[in-house]
Amino acid sequence: QVQLVESGGGLVQPGGSLRLSCAASESIFNFNGMGWYRQAPGKERELVASITSSGTANYQDSVKGRFTMSRDNARNMVYLQMNSLKAEDTAVYYCKAVTRSTYLIVWGQGTLVTVSS
Repeated sequence: QVQLVESGGGLVQPGGSLRLSCAASESIFNFNGMGWYRQAPGKERELVASITSSGTANYQDSVKGRFTMSRDNARNMVYLQMNSLKAEDTAVYYCKAVTRSTYLIVWGQGTLVTVSS
């Protein structure tokens, strides 16, 4: 019954910025860690960024220096700030969590990011 809901996707020009949000239906302390993934049509889903319970974030090389993942424990939210967007960033972005109690993998429904002129 745990749910994740992404928002913030849309159309943006190259070089622009977007902030994605992931709202959890319960305390994010119930998760071992959380991550942002993305999937373009016809391609495999790939990890973009992850964050630990202590707030340590890691990034795929292609987004380092451009994307920032953060968490707001009080609001049960995680974010992905995306700057200097490129056409190759176009994809459906998904929020992922793994529960502490059962190690259940939970996915959000995804939000579409389109980077185009």
